[in-house]
Amino acid sequence: MAKLSFLAGFGVGYVLGSRAGRERYEQIVRAWDHAKDDPRLQSVAGMAQAQADNVVQSVKAKMGSDAPR
Repeated sequence: MAKLSFLAGFGVGYVLGSRAGRERYEQIVRAWDHAKDDPRLQSVAGMAQAQADNVVQSVKAKMGSDAPR
């Protein structure tokens, strides 16, 4: 997941900071649109969301049982 974040940040930085022009920008946008619709990426995103939900539920449970009343 960190690799995906790095690549997304790199892409955004390149698009915003480069002088490549509109054609290169459109190429990057098409590549991103293609990648975000990839079932493998959707699967990874779903697993990450499920794991984040589990962590949140775990923290909520611990805080609820350890909180003074």
